[in-house]
Amino acid sequence: MLNQKNLNYIGANNRESILDIELPDNPNAIVLFIHGYKGFKDWGAWNLVQSFFVSNRIGFAKLNLSHNGGTTANPIDFPDTEAFGNNCYSYEVFDVESVISLLHEYVDLINVPLFLIGHSRGGGIALLSGVNKYVKGVITWASVASFEERFPLGKELEEWKKSGVRFIKNGRTKQELPHYFSFYEDFKQNKEKLTISKAALRLKESKKACFHVHGTKDEAVDVNELSRIADWTKGETLIMENANHTFAAKHPWEENTLPEELKTVCSKTLDFLSRNI
Repeated sequence: MLNQKNLNYIGANNRESILDIELPDNPNAIVLFIHGYKGFKDWGAWNLVQSFFVSNRIGFAKLNLSHNGGTTANPIDFPDTEAFGNNCYSYEVFDVESVISLLHEYVDLINVPLFLIGHSRGGGIALLSGVNKYVKGVITWASVASFEERFPLGKELEEWKKSGVRFIKNGRTKQELPHYFSFYEDFKQNKEKLTISKAALRLKESKKACFHVHGTKDEAVDVNELSRIADWTKGETLIMENANHTFAAKHPWEENTLPEELKTVCSKTLDFLSRNI
């Protein structure tokens, strides 16, 4: 049994960040969990999700993306708004690649299959990262189907370009979080590598196992994005009636059990893993 909390790794732009790794003895597989926008590895019920999988002999790792706004000293919330503002999709893909390489030092990824689970924006990053040779399959929870479609258009885009920064309010922390225009420029410069549909089609071509979950009452990402992703990957799907974006979890999550919706998502994901290990 291995349980490493807040293990350091070097992410994009040489920025240090942290991850957790928990491995049962002789794991059947290992999952790398990728959080979403304005997220972090210890958000809400994610630690209970980790415990669920480990108790079922699935190793579990989860990272703080290097430019999510957290620091190694304060990994919860967003004390480093400058790092947050300089984040870009290329950085997040780099972070996942770095952590996969690190995981290989702890577990034999040739003989222990690795699956990625991405929530929301993290689902898009998981789809982009699924081409890694060690990844056997990709699981998305409430994933976006396109990064490009989430950028502003027209006058709003022009104003962002002119000012160099736009601010998004974090409703929970009440912070005005910056996004520098370099975020958009990075996407345009690396569009080929950062287009989710193209990556998802490659997953289908390479016959990687995929599973996509979405709630019908998702307030952040429309449930119709699931059908687009599944059409590309030809993966399995689960539509959760009346489930919201976080499957009834919230931050902080003070219960010692998973919310029923998220527990169902975990159970159905475990079933998928068991069939594809």
